[in-house]
Amino acid sequence: MTRIIEQFAEISHMYDAAFVDLWGCMHNGIAAFPDAIAACRAFRAAGGRIVMLTNAPRPRATVAKQMARLGIPEDAWDSIATSGDSARLAMFSGAVGRRVYHIGEPKDDPFFEPLHMLENPVDISRVPLQEAEGIVCTGPFDPHADPSVNRSDFLYAKTKGMKLLCANPDVVVDVGEKRQWCAGALAELYTEMGGESLYFGKPHPAIYDLARRRLAEFGQVPDDRIVCVGDGIATDVKGALGEGLDCVFITGGLAAEETLTRRNPDAEALDTYLGAHQMSASYALGLFR
Repeated sequence: MTRIIEQFAEISHMYDAAFVDLWGCMHNGIAAFPDAIAACRAFRAAGGRIVMLTNAPRPRATVAKQMARLGIPEDAWDSIATSGDSARLAMFSGAVGRRVYHIGEPKDDPFFEPLHMLENPVDISRVPLQEAEGIVCTGPFDPHADPSVNRSDFLYAKTKGMKLLCANPDVVVDVGEKRQWCAGALAELYTEMGGESLYFGKPHPAIYDLARRRLAEFGQVPDDRIVCVGDGIATDVKGALGEGLDCVFITGGLAAEETLTRRNPDAEALDTYLGAHQMSASYALGLFR
């Protein structure tokens, strides 16, 4: 049975580190959540370490700037692990070839900036689809367009045996009150069509390996002293379960309607929702606070 808590402080003393999701937990794409900032500050004041664990398809330096713009102060976190950096490691290692077709918006251009974590990175060139060896997807060209608009391009890519590198496994995200498609939706479509998609963000192991590396810069923390915080059942909760980590499921984000979340979720609705997804969470909390 998932324990519904009133605030993170009820259980935070049992952990030395937290992997905290950004979008849906710390901000809504428009502004930061003051209560979430307060919860992070209190945890750090008690000696805890916080790694912001995000499926943003961009380098951590770019994400740090975005966090500052949204109003998340530097004293609320210790480090950042992004699906972008995890995917960049794979791309610059040649996972989808040297000539790649990029699906994404101009804001994701930093994804292709030089990577200094590898000794001999592959030279990457962005080219038209017909000249590409593989696809790099940081998100849709238009986040409001149905992913099916890519079907004809994906059919061509599949017949050529191209792999699709997905830099953000999230399927949807809420920007304020509006829902948008993410790279994960395109990767799902490509896989359904018979293509091969490579994932590097939550819930997949590579980004948790990166998060542990970031955390280790401050000292070793055993897994039983790490807790994950997130609102995505298929990313945050599934990823934590796969890594054997405890999880605080923030129900007031993507699952607010299904869990009947007001201040906190309805216990029966929460159990029904988790059961339908064949998932479990250590704790549930309406909003991160």
